[in-house]
Amino acid sequence: MSELPNITGVDFASLPTQDLERAVAFYRDTLGLAISVHMPDRGFAEFETGNLTLSVHESERMGLKFAPNPAALALHVPDLAAARADLESKGVVFHIPTIDTGVCHIAPFNDPDGNGLMLHHRYAPRIAEHD
Repeated sequence: MSELPNITGVDFASLPTQDLERAVAFYRDTLGLAISVHMPDRGFAEFETGNLTLSVHESERMGLKFAPNPAALALHVPDLAAARADLESKGVVFHIPTIDTGVCHIAPFNDPDGNGLMLHHRYAPRIAEHD
């Protein structure tokens, strides 16, 4: 029997872009994330969310075909209504009205490249269901 890897967390999530400077403007200026790495000559930048780094990269410069990630990353906010209003005032278009799941509020949108994002605020404990 082989030993399991000692995985202790997720260091970063990758998001593809076709235009690094447009992505930098969106993640830094529109979303207000702190930029920790900006290497335009290498085609990537990193942004800090508090618990996960978002690594935005120009796919084709890394030999990959560009394809946006439609699976939304949930960005925690303490006040979803205020965060949504702020982003809407900056031109962000949300797909649907805010959803109340019974434990959290979510509001999905996309970055300029079509990557899925959502504002997320949990207001009640999650009820774990599993086998």
